[in-house]
Amino acid sequence: MWSIVHSMLKDGDDDTLSSKRVVTFLAFILCAIAFIANLFWKFQVEQFMFESMVYLAMAGLGVTVAERFAPKGK
Repeated sequence: MWSIVHSMLKDGDDDTLSSKRVVTFLAFILCAIAFIANLFWKFQVEQFMFESMVYLAMAGLGVTVAERFAPKGK
């Protein structure tokens, strides 16, 4: 399982971990934890904190997708 997560977070060019992908993945995990905590244990997360993590995850996903279509300049 860790090898799948590690390969998902690697940069496509030089096989190192991409900081953008790591931050995006962590923001997604935090949003998922907050959602599950609210759903099952009625734990309230401040709306501005949750929305900030959602925006961070969406922006990171958008940048990662845009990298795929950008011309490779070497």
